[in-house]
Amino acid sequence: MSNIKRLCIYPKDIMRITGRSERYGRKLLNDIKDHFGKKSYQFITAEEFSEYSGIKKETVMQYLE
Repeated sequence: MSNIKRLCIYPKDIMRITGRSERYGRKLLNDIKDHFGKKSYQFITAEEFSEYSGIKKETVMQYLE
């Protein structure tokens, strides 16, 4: 089971990936939710973050280990 990685992106993950603040991460998550038409309580996946940001999914997944 050690090969299982998270699928959801949180503000702290965005903070680690971009080097920006946690507040920026929260704002970016809300922007991504608006872009994909999601409700405020729904999660953003690594794939959606990758598509929105233009960062390869493999790179994003490295930060979720």
